[in-house]
Amino acid sequence: MVKIDGFPAGVGEKLQYYVYRLIDPRNGETFYVGKGKGDRVFQHINATRDSDVTMLDDDHGGEVPQEDEESLKVKRINDIRRAGLDVIHIVHRHGIEDARTAYEVEAALIDAYAGLSNICAGHYSNDRGPMHAQEIVDKYALPEVQLSNDRLILININSAEHNSDQELYDRVRYAWRIAPYRAQQADYVLAVIHGVVRGVFVPEKWFPATAEYFPPPRFAEANSSRLGFHGRKAPVEIWDHYVGKRGKRLPEGIRHRSQNPVRYLNC
Repeated sequence: MVKIDGFPAGVGEKLQYYVYRLIDPRNGETFYVGKGKGDRVFQHINATRDSDVTMLDDDHGGEVPQEDEESLKVKRINDIRRAGLDVIHIVHRHGIEDARTAYEVEAALIDAYAGLSNICAGHYSNDRGPMHAQEIVDKYALPEVQLSNDRLILININSAEHNSDQELYDRVRYAWRIAPYRAQQADYVLAVIHGVVRGVFVPEKWFPATAEYFPPPRFAEANSSRLGFHGRKAPVEIWDHYVGKRGKRLPEGIRHRSQNPVRYLNC
């Protein structure tokens, strides 16, 4: 197959928005899912450093410089290139007329492929990502939580295997990109799974997410640019208010719809 470094004139415009996969030819593994317009896919294939890739500006449909978190994907591309091979790229769906639909298709593919180098989950994955039947029922049938004036940090943790209080506490307290000044104001941290509050905890003190404060093997690899907290389970009356017996649904307007798992209320 002939190597292509860009779409011929006129082809990119006809594609409109599209969603693509990058595949490692050494093992056939899909390692990245993305969306774009024009020659977006070729930015990734031809990248040799992080700054070679731009990021779609969701608000304006343009592109802005990519953040340094692209390093995992670019490293994989460079490893493939050093092996004398080329990244395989598949345009999964094209002719998508608007960015919102492209986000939905991208998110579904990200959810379907484990172990991707995408740093963030797909758009709306926190709210409409993979769930088993009971989670679907809970999301729409559990009572809705009545929010108060408490200063809250809501953190989406995607899942918890046993939903024990200890597991929820450990999952929600480590380790997040979070504004320190806002973290210090928070009365409670809510552990949210697919739009349902499953736990509420009192953050007594915030620390850098390092082994000094969160020792292995209980916690994952240290990251000094992120924060975690030491704290305790909220008092019974607070737990009952936000969680109840099985959890309570967040109001529609404040569910985690973006890729950011952290949301602030009143702080």
